[in-house]
Amino acid sequence: MQLASRLQQVEPFYVMDVVRAAWEQQAQWTAQGRSMIHLSVGEPDFTAPQPVVDAGIAALREGRSGYTLAPGLPALREAIARHYADKHGVVVSPERIFITAGASGALTLACLLLVEPGSEVLMPDPTYPCNKNFVAAAGGSARLLPTSAATRFQPTAAQIDAAWGPATRGVLLASPSNPTGTSIAPDELARIAAVVRRHGGFLLVDEIYLELGFDPAYGCTALALDAAMISINSFSKYFQMTGWRLGWMVVPQELVEPLTRLAGNLYICPSTPAQHAALACFTPATLAEAEHRRAEFQRRRDVIVPALQAIGLDVPVLPDGAFYVWADCSRHAADSWDFCFDVMRETGVVLVPGKDFATVQPERWLRLSYANSVENLREAAARLGAYLARGTRRSASA
Repeated sequence: MQLASRLQQVEPFYVMDVVRAAWEQQAQWTAQGRSMIHLSVGEPDFTAPQPVVDAGIAALREGRSGYTLAPGLPALREAIARHYADKHGVVVSPERIFITAGASGALTLACLLLVEPGSEVLMPDPTYPCNKNFVAAAGGSARLLPTSAATRFQPTAAQIDAAWGPATRGVLLASPSNPTGTSIAPDELARIAAVVRRHGGFLLVDEIYLELGFDPAYGCTALALDAAMISINSFSKYFQMTGWRLGWMVVPQELVEPLTRLAGNLYICPSTPAQHAALACFTPATLAEAEHRRAEFQRRRDVIVPALQAIGLDVPVLPDGAFYVWADCSRHAADSWDFCFDVMRETGVVLVPGKDFATVQPERWLRLSYANSVENLREAAARLGAYLARGTRRSASA
């Protein structure tokens, strides 16, 4: 059976190679009474708050599981609009809000709506690897813009302007970013929006970690800067509803009709029980719990980053959101891929090499997810420190 040629542009998700190897080792280590510490997958270790679970169960018991309109439940779209007004002081019409099958579903829809075959979309390097593949699925290609610690691993307006070419269709950013946990300053994002507008392109901003921010200087939604931006968001991270597969996107008014047409044809509607459950996300009790958990993620960051620095794993930019650390292991290894697998075999600490996220010196970087308990993070740092110390002693004796 002949595969579609676009599949050649869809790269493997190397994180899954690490995860598969980790679970194979997990069985062996469990049998030996040893523990592994998983700091690889970008998934909160909390589950959905209880009011959300209760609302989902109630929806199922009451038979509220039929189709909704393609853009989603009107009540949920209105609740999201109120949240933008209450939390961010931004007025967004519910009509511009589309409920989707997770942020991945929103990004897929956006790319199918806006990306022409043969066109390119600018995005930072490093970036979340699936972003390249959403573009590839629409027949386009990602053009990665190298970034560094000097710009917080985010592209600048000047860089985007210089990179814009005849094939460029738009820009896809994430703030805060996976894998770096860093955000784009609001004034720089506004300048980027102006550049994109001047070139007549689109600007997609992935904001799924926006509410998991720790620094008020970066807490501004892109929608407050330019109503023409397309904001992607999700219930997965801040509300810890990963497996519920529910997200949303906010689009300019002129995209409402074509997006409704596309969404209705491609998947009819998002999960109805999940939408009814998500209504409980915006109650005072759930928001209070979500904020408590956000503070816990910040506490974990403030434990793990100094611990990594102390053992010689450099973190050049303090993450201001999400639950990731982008760390430099080049002092200890020539290739982070081999380093991460060796660390896993020797210590049981599961990390992700930079190969998935970066094309510029991927061998130098690794990503750590601190979506784990403070106790486990401290234990992981201790194991890593001992491992690195053994390597230093081996090098000295050699």
